[in-house]
Amino acid sequence: MTDHSAATLRSRYVAQAASDLEENRQRQQELAERISVLKQEEALLAEILNLAERYEGFADASRLPEQLQDEPTVAKRKTPARTAARRPAPAKSATATKTTKAGAQGKSHRPLLGDLLAELLGQYEEPRPAKELRDELLEKHPDRNPTPQVVRNTLESLVAKGRIRRHKHQRSVMYTLVEQGETDSD
Repeated sequence: MTDHSAATLRSRYVAQAASDLEENRQRQQELAERISVLKQEEALLAEILNLAERYEGFADASRLPEQLQDEPTVAKRKTPARTAARRPAPAKSATATKTTKAGAQGKSHRPLLGDLLAELLGQYEEPRPAKELRDELLEKHPDRNPTPQVVRNTLESLVAKGRIRRHKHQRSVMYTLVEQGETDSD
């Protein structure tokens, strides 16, 4: 091999190495940016999961704190042990803990929305639409203000439990209370 061909080959290797290094730097920068975005998403998802775990016992929307009744409930998702171990528990002040416990104790005497709706349905022989039930609920229980969607969801939950029956006529949906010993024939 001549000195000229060795120099040419060396210069090609140097150019290729420089090109590879530049591509690697660009790829590292892209990956660093992607990692940053993923960390932000992880923090957001951890916060959402934390909120879901905090309100896990509130599957019935009528038991949610008043300001959250308009928001959809979040289903709890099982997390791997390593994710839970990595995430620090949120710090709670003694005042916040006492306030939360006092609020929970103060509201525990309120009947569940489903029980109130079933009680209202029990007063009628004929099927009743959700809107009328909500209006009557607001009239008889002014301290309760569930949205129409919360009332419909609660009624559908009672249907699923077999406590009430759904009647559909064209586009209208009405509900009646299932009497004790009555079987569901739908």
